[in-house]
Amino acid sequence: MKHDRYLHWLGYLEGTSLLLLLFAAMPYRHFTGDHSPVRAMGTAHGFLFVLYAVALLGTSRERDWGLKTVGIGLVLASLPFGAFYFDRKFLDPFSRSFKGNS
Repeated sequence: MKHDRYLHWLGYLEGTSLLLLLFAAMPYRHFTGDHSPVRAMGTAHGFLFVLYAVALLGTSRERDWGLKTVGIGLVLASLPFGAFYFDRKFLDPFSRSFKGNS
């Protein structure tokens, strides 16, 4: 159950970082020519993606998910709003037990 919590929170962080990269940092770079926000957000997003992948593997071992579900999770994490969809579709039935708990 511990990995569920990590996957849930990392999914939101990773998904948010991707949205910020795509819809804030990249347009800013396009209009100003300043590459520093893309470098910063790209690095943060890459780090969070790796952590998300590790948490996804841990959760898949706890929940006996197959490679198909892990693959779906990784593909969705690379799409805008995909991590949020994966959380709702695959993790929500399990996460009800820890929502609101510390």
